[in-house]
Amino acid sequence: MIVSDICALDKKRSKVFIDGEFAFVLYNGELRDFDIKVGNELSEDKYNEIECGLLPKRAKLRAMNLLQKRDYTEKQLRDKLSDGMYPQDCIDTAIDYVKSYRYVDDERYAEDYINYHMSGRSRNRIIMDLMNKGISKDIILNKLEELYSESGDENEIIQIRQLLIKKKYDAQTIDHKEKQKLIDS
Repeated sequence: MIVSDICALDKKRSKVFIDGEFAFVLYNGELRDFDIKVGNELSEDKYNEIECGLLPKRAKLRAMNLLQKRDYTEKQLRDKLSDGMYPQDCIDTAIDYVKSYRYVDDERYAEDYINYHMSGRSRNRIIMDLMNKGISKDIILNKLEELYSESGDENEIIQIRQLLIKKKYDAQTIDHKEKQKLIDS
């Protein structure tokens, strides 16, 4: 394996190309440590050390750092790691690792999201929001049914009242035309 190119990604990291194809991203200090230079041969041992040791460990640490700041769905975390240019097998390893400790749990995420937004958003809006975050429709619908059955129709009544207040509804002064307009909106 011959290092065909090294392109600076930012001040600290560089993309490494082996035999003309993108291989991985390394910090500049690691390039020195592994003696990676354009035209040099990269031994099978060094390549395996990077691919099987260094990058999976770094992907796990990156996932953990991201999760310290806020919750992510599995899809969101995969996207963040992909943006960091980690190889797919390293991403899978990192996701499996954080899932094993339940740091990433799409069901819990959906439940928390629904509980927080159920009084202010419609069911359809919640479904679309969660699907855009990569949560499966089955998980969403199960959690919605579970949580809405616990709260009854209270949340929907609250939403309707809030909407009527927002639209400045007054039952005493509204005429038929305005009422119809309100129903249509």
